[in-house]
Amino acid sequence: MNLESFLRGVLGIFVLGVILYLFSSKKKDIPWRLVGLGFLLQVVFAVGILHVPFIAAIFDKVSSFFVVVLDFTRQGSSFVFGNLLDVKSVGFIFAFQILPTIIFFSALTSLLFYLGILQKIVYGLSWIMGKFLKISGAENLSTTANIFLGQTEAPLLIKPYLPKMTRSEILCVMVGGMANTAGGVLAAYVGFLGGGDPVQQLFFAKHLLAASVMSAPATIVVSKMLLPQTEEIDERLEISEEKIGTNMIEAIAVGTEDGLKLAFNVGAMLIVFIAMIAMVNYLLNDVVGYYSGLNTLIQSTTDGQYTGLTLQFVLGYICAPFVWLLGIAKSDMVYIGQLLGEKTILNEFVAYTTLGKMKDSGVLKDPKSIIMATYILSGFANFSSIGIQVGGIGALAPSKRSMLSELGIKALIGGTIASLLTATIVGMLT
Repeated sequence: MNLESFLRGVLGIFVLGVILYLFSSKKKDIPWRLVGLGFLLQVVFAVGILHVPFIAAIFDKVSSFFVVVLDFTRQGSSFVFGNLLDVKSVGFIFAFQILPTIIFFSALTSLLFYLGILQKIVYGLSWIMGKFLKISGAENLSTTANIFLGQTEAPLLIKPYLPKMTRSEILCVMVGGMANTAGGVLAAYVGFLGGGDPVQQLFFAKHLLAASVMSAPATIVVSKMLLPQTEEIDERLEISEEKIGTNMIEAIAVGTEDGLKLAFNVGAMLIVFIAMIAMVNYLLNDVVGYYSGLNTLIQSTTDGQYTGLTLQFVLGYICAPFVWLLGIAKSDMVYIGQLLGEKTILNEFVAYTTLGKMKDSGVLKDPKSIIMATYILSGFANFSSIGIQVGGIGALAPSKRSMLSELGIKALIGGTIASLLTATIVGMLT
């Protein structure tokens, strides 16, 4: 353990706490006992996953499931796409291996939801969380469900309670959606970061799964600091019995259709956002940077790390001091700062795509930077997610639509800090 990195992590956690305090709507009502217990629970999860053999073994087994899912998906994809899967380029791998993973996992999740298996797992984890953190049963269930489900699917488990939930509870549901990664895209990230190497796939699956689990108590800590609960709460854990489909076949079909929409949405967003980055970089680099001479200055001052004025350069240097404070090595702080900027302004898929390229090219000097970046990018905390939550959760509880809109930016801040808090703790323990 690097002492300097550890101390920077301590300072980083303090700074994150100060930011939450400054953005809090009810500073005097912050439940410090709950905050302390939530943070302790997050540390316990981290220590258990990373350093306790039998817990680590359990996570290895669960993580290996995601690797097996990738193989199942590859078999299905090979039947449809045939020899296209033999192409080694990133584009073909992404289009014909990564996106089909989203579709298959969505169908599998829908089936588990229909059979009630997923609800039982969520209930069990929620019961454990509820013993430590005195929060309402509805927000507890939703936060735990976000470990497996997306930001608009998890609220289905508490659909009957959404119209009656308080402002603090609604924010907790929103932050949970922002801070966690749905199982379908988690499996896709495993394939993208791990490539075709089963060992690397298992490595990243374990850390991505750990990020989702650790983000559950982080969500509670962050949301209750930003907007403390002052009303009476109902701690009962009662999961909605609403099912996806009327039978198993329909559940699989619905999940497949939802996964197809998500896969197309992810693919379309990547096409548009990466094209937008190219357009902005053309204006910055080929116009402003070229005619002002900034390109030459940037190339010389960064020792060739950046070739000119680009969006990546701007985001990297804006966020670099902040990620250094969290424990990222000085040699990698600009690159990780760039990833944080890409995730927040664009989306996490673009950022994970960039991380995959950085990992393969070897530009990140400290292996811990790759691990911490995996946690930093975990979750849906970006500006487009505000609209997704307003539309998705608002459809389940139309009376809360205006509240969802008002809390959007606060949820974005909360989701981002929850992921950063998780990454910092892991960095300190690595």
